[in-house]
Order: sequence, then structure tokens, then C-alpha cells
Amino acid sequence: MTLQRLLAPLRRAIQDYNMIPQGSKIAVGVSGGKDSIALLALLNAFKRFSDNPFELMGITIDMGFKDVDYSPIQQYCDKNNINYVVKKTDIAEILFDVRKESNPCSLCSKMRRGALNATMNEYGFDTLALGHHSDDVIQTFLLSLFFEGRLSTFAPKSFMTKTQVSLIRPMIYIEERNITALVKSLELPVVFNPCPANKHTQRETMKELTDSLRTKYPDINKRFASAIMHPERYNLWDKVETLYNTQKNAPVDKE
Repeated sequence: MTLQRLLAPLRRAIQDYNMIPQGSKIAVGVSGGKDSIALLALLNAFKRFSDNPFELMGITIDMGFKDVDYSPIQQYCDKNNINYVVKKTDIAEILFDVRKESNPCSLCSKMRRGALNATMNEYGFDTLALGHHSDDVIQTFLLSLFFEGRLSTFAPKSFMTKTQVSLIRPMIYIEERNITALVKSLELPVVFNPCPANKHTQRETMKELTDSLRTKYPDINKRFASAIMHPERYNLWDKVETLYNTQKNAPVDKE
């Protein structure tokens, strides 16, 4: 897998949703996982030919777990002229030692996002880029459906009024398997995640479900993505009255 192959869907997502206005200062939230480092590499490559010039940096929120080494990411960023910051926090201690959270993911996400936003404000950056891909879009949709009874997923871009930060997800048209292949082919640095909740979440259950479905229906991800990304195909019951009145008042063909 090459950068060039994945730059096309990245660029299409950025253009479709106007994610990067001219002069944007974009910080990639680099967790240490494959998705965020792939996004950093892709945006750094896209930066060279983007119609709208922008600044780029990587930010890692160090949650305070022991024996986590982010130096491979630092070395990668130095080699590729990318500004990189590691912000140390005590999030892990608060979650697991103080609060003893049994289901820490939601609170952890809020705390890490808060630390990211604060660090961005400190360095004068206005746009946060996250490494969510098309599989994440589908898994979030299924999580909302199964556990909340809602038809919902995250947006390609949004604006956080409290911190005045734009949030973008440029990899929404890219499948996870292609990101995995890119990271392997480019030997991008991936840092082990020591979080006790890693791989033991409801999201992981949704991932297992979609992987299982894909073995029987190879195009299932494309079908899900198409339904989510094309609202004109939406046909649920809130349209019943409109459709009924349209049919009832339609001209009668007397032939």
C-alpha cells in the first residue's frame, strides 16, 4: 500500500466537506496507534500539494501509564519535519487508581479531548484532526443503534464552541485494512497501548460483528457506508405522511 493510493480518498473527503480552509493550523491527535500515525503521514504528504496551505503538528496526550515510549514517533516526526508535542497528564491515575472506573472509555475520551484542545490553544492551533476511518463510521452507527436505539454516527467535521476548535476526520473514506497495509508498508511507528480496557470495549464487539458479516457479505462495509453517507436514500417512517400526501394528490393517469 502506498501513500499515493490513499491520498485520493483523503483528498476527496477533505474537499467534500471543506475540512481545511486556507490558513488552517491542524493538530493531529496522535494516540500511538496505527490510525493516527497514518493520518499524520497522509496529511504531511497532502500538505505538499494542497490548494489551501496549512500548518501541521502532532500532539500526543501521555495518559501517565508506565513504560510507554513515544520516542519512535518523535524520531519519525523529526525525520519528516513535523512539529510534535507530548503532553504529560495523570489521566490514567485518575481513571484507574482514584475513581476506579470499570467502564472508563467515555470519561477517558472526554479527558483526552480536553487535554488535546488545551494543548492546541497553547500552541495557537485551530483544527483537530482525528484518525477515524470508514470502519469507525459504521461501528459508531451500530453502537448507537444497538445500545441507544438511535440512527446516528459522528460527523465528518464539527465545531466545538467552548474551545473554538474545529474537528475533522479526513480518513472517513478509507477502510481500516488499507490503513493497516499502509502502516506496514511504510514501517510507521506504532506504540503499544497499555490501557487495561484496550480490546475489551463495546466498540471492539461491533468490530467483531462487522468482520464476521464481511466474511459472508464482502461488500457489507460499502453498503453501510453508502447508506450513511447518502441521506437522499433515507426512507424511514418520518416520511410516511409526506409520501402518502404526495401519492394521494398525484394526477391520475386515465389511459
